[in-house]
Amino acid sequence: MVSMMIAGGLISKGQSWDSGPVRTISARSLALLLGSDPLPRPAYRGLADGIRRLVSDGRLLVGTRLPSERTLTTELGLSRTTVGAALDTLRDEGFVATRRGSGSVVRLPTGPSGLALSQAGLIPTDVPPDVIDLTYAALPAAAGVTAAYERALLELPRFLATAGYDPRGLPETRAAVAEWFEARGLATSPDQVVITSGAHGGLSAVLRAQLEVGDRVLVESPTYPNAIVGVRRSAYRAVPTQLTPTGWDVEAVEVGLRQSGARAAYLIPDHQNPTGLVMDTPTRHRLATVLARADAVPVVDETFVELGLDEDVDRPAPFASASRQAHTLGSAGKTWWGGLRVGWVRAPEGATESVIEARHSLDLGTAILEQLVVTDLLRQGEALLTDRRREARARRDALTVALRRHVPEWRFALPSGGLNLWCELPEARGDELARVAESAGVRLARGAQFGVEGGFSRWVRVPFCVAPDEADEVGRRLAEAWRLALGERPTTRDVSPLIA
Repeated sequence: MVSMMIAGGLISKGQSWDSGPVRTISARSLALLLGSDPLPRPAYRGLADGIRRLVSDGRLLVGTRLPSERTLTTELGLSRTTVGAALDTLRDEGFVATRRGSGSVVRLPTGPSGLALSQAGLIPTDVPPDVIDLTYAALPAAAGVTAAYERALLELPRFLATAGYDPRGLPETRAAVAEWFEARGLATSPDQVVITSGAHGGLSAVLRAQLEVGDRVLVESPTYPNAIVGVRRSAYRAVPTQLTPTGWDVEAVEVGLRQSGARAAYLIPDHQNPTGLVMDTPTRHRLATVLARADAVPVVDETFVELGLDEDVDRPAPFASASRQAHTLGSAGKTWWGGLRVGWVRAPEGATESVIEARHSLDLGTAILEQLVVTDLLRQGEALLTDRRREARARRDALTVALRRHVPEWRFALPSGGLNLWCELPEARGDELARVAESAGVRLARGAQFGVEGGFSRWVRVPFCVAPDEADEVGRRLAEAWRLALGERPTTRDVSPLIA
């Protein structure tokens, strides 16, 4: 509840040192976040530890201007000397930067390269054969993919006399995607569909079609790390809107849009990555109204939408049912196999040409063979999906049992779908955990990589993509990694693996 208040109307508008919007938190709001328990002694160290913990948890966002020493002294009932010493400690550690006349602003420590640890690039590296890689949320190929390839190969010769380029996508693939939307209750013409090289290619094309260089994009925090990188590398600015433990704070989104002037919003309303949250129908309609009023384009990522694992959970209508402006991204990767590299954009009527034009600077089309495979898979419908969901459910349930056995102190909500467990650690040791994990035979992504502006050092994403008979071993290795992390001194060494 506190984080919702902070993310909502209690943050006021200002200007940062780089001319971007800055959040300003009131002394009262900061006191609420710190809690009412007496500070550990010495008090300056207890206050510094408390603020550092809020930054690490993602509850106090990077770029937030802190209250003045005078107002903090009054609100917290501490001496000016104590408050000043706490801020000095945070400055020395790199968690606060101060300029005369501008106040103190939350920052993150930098690594050896000078990059903030949350902003370092994603580095693909080979995984040793004895290490279990948990940096990606993707399953092995679904049953039926091999047969779909065999049928697609029989269809391929009729395309070999063509140049092979089609930035729109094959007519039959676009028709199959349109039929898939229709089956979900969303009227869609094949002319509204563009087949892309994965959902990531679709995201880049939509942003280029809708935005100018330097425009701001509102992005959930936490969210999919490669989306954050994609926004920034396309020369746009990612503006975070904080998710709450129960979902989306529409008032906070409205404030964020008003303060930042964001022209688009990247959303994952279905089995959100990494939290697994699902946006309910009333929230979809309220959020669509807020975005329309702000003239901000919803860019909706549905890559996990078909992986609803609990049969007794209602499936909301697509976000685009509530928003005529929504551009919807989809992908075959999470559902059937990442190696397909086929995605799609469902654009509003009349908007596909701008997406196709923007795509020309990225690629010239999607592989024909894989489009034929995806067409085959889409038209098989629920028969394949039922088996796929059963497989993912078994993996989720097995890993849940393993984590509760081996690391019972980690807390997580069981998601109704997707492929991820978003685990809260007892201590803000996520960076250390990721750094030492490989020594225990497992590779992890840092929680900070899922934050638009870092933080989330108290969190770790654990995809449930290992086979059920491997889950207990994963739990054992994670427990060993956690023991190593607790014995480690804090480090500034960066660990930024490729994440999917």
